[in-house]
Order: sequence, then C-alpha cells, then structure tokens
Amino acid sequence: MRPIPDLTPISNALGSAVVKAMPLSVGFGLSGLHVRLADGRELAIKQGVSETPGQLAIEGYMLRQLRALSNLPVPRVHYCDDIMLAMDWIEAGHGGFTAAHQRHLAELLAELHLTPRPYFGFEQDTVIAALSQPNPRSKLWVPFYRDHRLLFLNRLAETRGLLPRGMAARIEKLAARLGDYLTEPDHAALIHGDIWSGNVLAGNGRIAALIDPAIYFAHPEVELAFMTMFGSFGAAFFDAYAALTGFEARDFMAERRDLYLLYPLLVHVLVCSPSYAGDIGRILDKFNA
Repeated sequence: MRPIPDLTPISNALGSAVVKAMPLSVGFGLSGLHVRLADGRELAIKQGVSETPGQLAIEGYMLRQLRALSNLPVPRVHYCDDIMLAMDWIEAGHGGFTAAHQRHLAELLAELHLTPRPYFGFEQDTVIAALSQPNPRSKLWVPFYRDHRLLFLNRLAETRGLLPRGMAARIEKLAARLGDYLTEPDHAALIHGDIWSGNVLAGNGRIAALIDPAIYFAHPEVELAFMTMFGSFGAAFFDAYAALTGFEARDFMAERRDLYLLYPLLVHVLVCSPSYAGDIGRILDKFNA
C-alpha cells in the first residue's frame, strides 16, 4: 500500500483538517484518496507525478475551464498544484447507463457542441490520460487533427517502439489522405475529450458528473467517435443527440468514426497496451493504407 501523502496543503487551503482518508483508484501511476474533512466536506484527491510535467495542475485547469465555459456537471476544484489535485467527491456510480442516463448525456453534449468557439486548439496545451495534447490555435480542423493529434502520437508511439514494423508509415500515408474523408465543421466546439464509462458518473437517471477531461476546441465528431470505442453508449444516446443537433450518423459510422478512433487507439497503445495496434491495423486495412 502506498503511504498517505502529506495533506497539509489541502487542510490549509480549505481551512479544515483531514479526519479520514480512504484509498481511491485513479490510474496512470497516480495515487488517489477519498477524504473527509472535519467540517464534513468530502473530497477526491489525486497525487503524484506522471510523464507529463504538471499533469495534475493541467487537469485542475481543464476542470475549471469546463465549469466556466459550459453547463456540464463537473467537480469543483478546491486545490491543485503540479503534484496534487483536490476536488468535490461525487457520490455516484460508473457504467450501467440506462436510456435515461444516455438521453441526459445527449442533452448535455448537444448544448456543449452547438456552442461556437473561435478556433481549433486551445489557449494552452492540455493532457489526455498521461500524455500531452498540443493545442496551437488553428483555423482549419482537418490539418489540426492530422498534425497535432494523429501524427503527433504516431511519432511518439514509433519512437517508443510500440507499433508493429511499418505501421507508422502506413498511418502517415493515411494521414495524407484525411482530406478525402473528413470535413470541416460549421464551427469549432469545446469537447470534454475523453468520454467513456469510467469518466461518467451517473445516478437516479441523470449524469452526476463528467471527470478526467482532455479538453480543446474541436470537431464534435472526434468526441462522438471516442464514445463508441467501448460500446458504453448506444442508440438511446445517438438518437437523442441527432434529434437535438441534426447529426447524421450513417456516413459518420461508416467511415469518419474509424478515422477519429485512430487517435484514442494511439493513446491506448501508449498508456495501456501495444495490443491496441491490432485495431489500428484493421482501420488501415479498411482504407487501403
């Protein structure tokens, strides 16, 4: 068991002592705690250092930006620095999403995605999992996605020797043809950036909170593709989202979804297992790359 970190900064910042601390699984080499303060407040705490310097400070920044720029339910950040993040404890569950949960999530994301943003990228770089996300301000979506998402992680995975022989070159070949398949959206939109069942807290037919964001201004389709990766969200979500936004799923599901799945699949190659390269290979085969 890891030793409990010094929580004095939390107590000092919130003006109340920590009276109980219980282990909390958070992943990516970080340690987590569910703590109770003397005044009764409960917090979720992440602590540690990852491969991306200042990851927890960036995560705190992203949570605060989501609260400021959207109506998404997001935990309030009470303290953050480069090695520690303290936020509201949300009493809810992961997974097991009912049709009501999925419809509520559709309402939340439709409002988020329909709000125009001024450019693609963000005002600073962000993170996804333990990896940096470069966010230079860009006027066009397809070159941004190609250069700062797909090719950026492709180079990183190749450098670390995590891709099968020849796969990096095949990804580059497909990246050069992205403009044949992907389209520019009507406007840039803020996205959460990492929506899967583990990052959605649900209860009583409503979404209680979205956690662990990877925000930037993007094409909403990259968000929707990620949500299909593990099958957590289905027809109840997509039908409600389409009714609210006019989104047409047929062409997206047939072609564009796979091209956008290359990004989270590369993330998983880098932070989870090289075995995800098998799914990348199937997409490359589909597009004759």
